[in-house]
Amino acid sequence: MAVQATGTTPAPTPDQLQSVWGALKSPRRLKTEVLGGLVVALALIPEAIAFSIIAGVDPRIGLFAAFTMAVTISFVGGRPAMISAATGAVALVIAPLMKSHGLDYLIAAVILAGLFQVLLGLAGVAKLMRFIPRSVMVGFVNALAILIVIAQVPELLGVPWMVYPLAAAALLIIVFLPKLSKAVPAPLVAIVVLTLFTVLASATVPTVGDKGELPDSLPSLFVPNVPLTWETFQIIAPFALAMAFVGLLESLMTAKLVDDITDTRSVKTREALGQGIANMVTGFFGGMGGCAMIGQTMINVKASGARTRISTFLAGSFLIVFVVVLGDVVSLIPMAALVAVMIFVSFSTFDWHSIRPSTLKLMPKSETAVMVATVVVVVATHNLAIGVGVGVLVAMALFARRVAHLVTVERTVSQAGDRETAVYVVDGELFFASSNDLYTQFEYALDPDEVVIDMHASHLWDASTIATLDAVKEKYRRHGKSVTITGLNHASAQMHERLAGKLGADG
Repeated sequence: MAVQATGTTPAPTPDQLQSVWGALKSPRRLKTEVLGGLVVALALIPEAIAFSIIAGVDPRIGLFAAFTMAVTISFVGGRPAMISAATGAVALVIAPLMKSHGLDYLIAAVILAGLFQVLLGLAGVAKLMRFIPRSVMVGFVNALAILIVIAQVPELLGVPWMVYPLAAAALLIIVFLPKLSKAVPAPLVAIVVLTLFTVLASATVPTVGDKGELPDSLPSLFVPNVPLTWETFQIIAPFALAMAFVGLLESLMTAKLVDDITDTRSVKTREALGQGIANMVTGFFGGMGGCAMIGQTMINVKASGARTRISTFLAGSFLIVFVVVLGDVVSLIPMAALVAVMIFVSFSTFDWHSIRPSTLKLMPKSETAVMVATVVVVVATHNLAIGVGVGVLVAMALFARRVAHLVTVERTVSQAGDRETAVYVVDGELFFASSNDLYTQFEYALDPDEVVIDMHASHLWDASTIATLDAVKEKYRRHGKSVTITGLNHASAQMHERLAGKLGADG
């Protein structure tokens, strides 16, 4: 008997959930995107103002950057649903330039940083992400969660007592409302409820309006008034290059994190190019530049469930509408509500599994050391880029140390008639860390006149190894003995033939 089709539509795959057209055709998914963008926009306003203060610019400069970055990256970025706007890391980089040379030079640096990012994207810098170990990634995520909490501390110190129950109430709403209904993002409900309460109760608590004056007009085209000279380039280039690297590193790391959360893949090269384009657009509209924001991205992706570029576009669009048209209303939002949202984001971002005793017991100590080093440096410097760089360096050093001890040398002595030959079989990967020990593994004085070094189970990786083999042969020569190196694979033989005998003072 034929089986009748049930007519049920299969659930969309993670990749299909990223489709803008698919979201536009589904009222349920479109609502998720709209509400996600709404929550992010509200969370962006006080942060953009705070980052403006760090950079030493007017709050409008940070808000305009948040708007232009988010809207532009929604079209040109490589990671759907990721939020880019003005960030603290970028603000820290450009603040000294603002202090020493003023706004026009800062904007020029932002535009140049965008150009650098485009060039780095074309050069394939995104491919370097493969060299960032998992332990560094875990440290990056945990450090970021800690920084998010630290950033909220000033909002909880020296404030009226009412702030604490309000923040607690907001956290309860955010945590428990999804267990009852997910129709509306819990962070948005918390913001609306607390705002209504503080207004109706005439509660005197810090609000968004206390952070700074909101703009009353749209951003306009801005061309920095700086001389187009080599001297100007020398002034702004160091800041622009630092901003480009910091922005790309944070953006690509955030994109990788969102890839893992959504079980999808992003186009890292496109994201690098998109960040550059977005910064150039932002600069020409008088913004302070920026990069991906992991806190707001987690609000969008984890707390709200958004998956497409629609939410990113609407985050920027809602922000400019809120500050320009509804500035009087937005200024009434209590900071306690936004602090609660960010604390929840921090808690959900932190990789708690990574610090469980059972995990630490099973994890190699070197992996744990790399994670801890990354966290400590990031928290100490408040700079994610420096922390990740240190983490990668520590991981490389520990890996080299571990691999260096995996090289073994076995010695045998064979006899053919009256001739004795010492045969050394070298097994392992030979590079600067492991080849330094190789020199001490031979019995120079005790060996017979003929020595064979069999390299069939090893690989030569660098000039340090060639130099070590030259030193071994030279020491045997001083003892009046001959050395033959055999068994080199094709790549090792080519390197050995090209460099052997040419690395010393007489080479």
